[in-house]
Amino acid sequence: MKKISILIPCYNEVENVGPMSETVVGIMTRELPQYDYELVFIDNCSEDGTREKLEEICEKNKKVKAILNVTNFGQFNSPFYGMCQTTGDCTISMCCDFQDPPEMIPKFVEEWEKGYKIVSAIKTTSKENPFIFFLRKTYYKAIRNMSTVKLIENFTGTGLYDRSFINLLRELDDPIPFLRGIVAEYNFKRKEIPYEQGVRRAGKTHNNFYSLYDAAMLSITSYTKVGLRLATWMGFLSAAVSFIIAVVYLVMKLTHWYSFQAGNAPMIIGVFLIGSLQLFFIGLMGEYILNINTRIMHRPLVVEEKRLNFDEDKKAE
Repeated sequence: MKKISILIPCYNEVENVGPMSETVVGIMTRELPQYDYELVFIDNCSEDGTREKLEEICEKNKKVKAILNVTNFGQFNSPFYGMCQTTGDCTISMCCDFQDPPEMIPKFVEEWEKGYKIVSAIKTTSKENPFIFFLRKTYYKAIRNMSTVKLIENFTGTGLYDRSFINLLRELDDPIPFLRGIVAEYNFKRKEIPYEQGVRRAGKTHNNFYSLYDAAMLSITSYTKVGLRLATWMGFLSAAVSFIIAVVYLVMKLTHWYSFQAGNAPMIIGVFLIGSLQLFFIGLMGEYILNINTRIMHRPLVVEEKRLNFDEDKKAE
């Protein structure tokens, strides 16, 4: 009997873990009874009672498992690590807030049985704030055009992954994994399924400007050279403009044209222009250096505090 793993990352989702568990277990028992399954929650150090709720759920159903992290390891590390701990013939990953409909699970499995190694859920429409959705779509298009790897537009990571792909993730040994980029980079046989993103069932979103900026910078510094190339081009352009201004100003001084009116204005403008460009690109290159530094330090993806319902002799290596 084939086994399906469902991974649900969570952080402060005390109102959602119970209904999500009931929904997924119901789908597996009613619609996919021919498969064995495990439902794995990985909690990123919740502080609202989610961990206690998970312990109750795991006590009632031994097919529901949980990994409790010692601290919050971020929105990328925790799900990636959780996927590597699953033991099924395939792994389905989706969020705990019901914005990714659990009802898509049978569709994922159907396409997987046709031979697809990855089945990606593509967010074509959304019930979230229209302006935020527009910004996300713009970001996806921009990063796809800038990247050397053709990243997948409107793909957040939700979908099904065959065991062969999960084995690849285990071998990568990447301290700052970006799953969306990895999926596009290794080009496994893949099927896209469009869906409409719903609203959160309960609770508040944990995304903020910092987390969105962090995601954008990780994708830019991991899969594009555009920042460094832009720094080179803009540096060359600003140097050329500054040289032209200097020559024009020198000629005007020597010929006494515009000497009293011009004063030191061109020089001051040039200094501020070049200075601002330097500060901007030093910061941008700093993002690349931060990416490199994190990879060199190579700290663990996640440090576990506790596992629930995992047999010690069956832990994924």
